[in-house]
Amino acid sequence: MYIKNPMEIENKSMDIIEEVMKDTVFTSEEKIIVKRMIHTTGDFEYRKIIDFRGNFVTKALDSIKEGGVIFTDSKMAYMGINKRALSKAKCSLKCFIDDEKAYALSKELNTTRSQAAVDLAVEEGIDMFVIGNAPTALFRLLELVKEGKVSPKFVVGVPVGFVGAAESKEYLREFNIPSLSTIGTKGGSNVAASVINALLYMVGVR
Repeated sequence: MYIKNPMEIENKSMDIIEEVMKDTVFTSEEKIIVKRMIHTTGDFEYRKIIDFRGNFVTKALDSIKEGGVIFTDSKMAYMGINKRALSKAKCSLKCFIDDEKAYALSKELNTTRSQAAVDLAVEEGIDMFVIGNAPTALFRLLELVKEGKVSPKFVVGVPVGFVGAAESKEYLREFNIPSLSTIGTKGGSNVAASVINALLYMVGVR
C-alpha cells in the first residue's frame, strides 16, 4: 500500500497500533503516550515494558500547561521534540551536554558530561526532566533528589543501553516521583522525545 499524505500515514499507523493494543490495561491517556512511543520505534514490545508511576500523565500535563523549562540529556531528544507545539505551550528546552560549563564541571569532578549537565540544570532551577540517552544522568538526578536539591515535577526516564540503563530505571521506580520509565535496556532519545510530543499534543498544541 502506497500512501503519500503524511496525516493519512500517521492515522493508518495509529489504527494498526490501536488494534494491537486493544486488550492492554493502560488508561486512555496513558495509551496515547504508549501509542506514540510504538509509532516512533515500530516496536510493539513497548506496550509490555512501560511503567507509569505517581499519576505521571496528570502531573506532566499540569506541569506543561503551567509552562517552564524542560531538561533533555541529549541533542537528539532536544531535536526530536516539536518546537512549534512547545512554543505554543509556553515551554522551552535546555540541553547542557555541549555547554562549556558541563565540560569544565565534568573535568573538575571527574564525572561524565551527562552528570554535569544535570547539575547545571538543577542549579538553574529546572524541575522537568527528560532522559533518554545517559543512565549516568538519571543516576545523578536521583542522587540530587535524595540530597534534597531538586523535587522533579516529572521525569521521563528511558535511557537506552546495556550498562546501567536498566538499573537506573529500576532505581527511578523506587522514588515517589511522577515518572514514566521502560523496563530493561530499551529506550532512547527518540523515545523520550515521543513522550513529550504526545503530552504536548494532549495539551492541544501541535
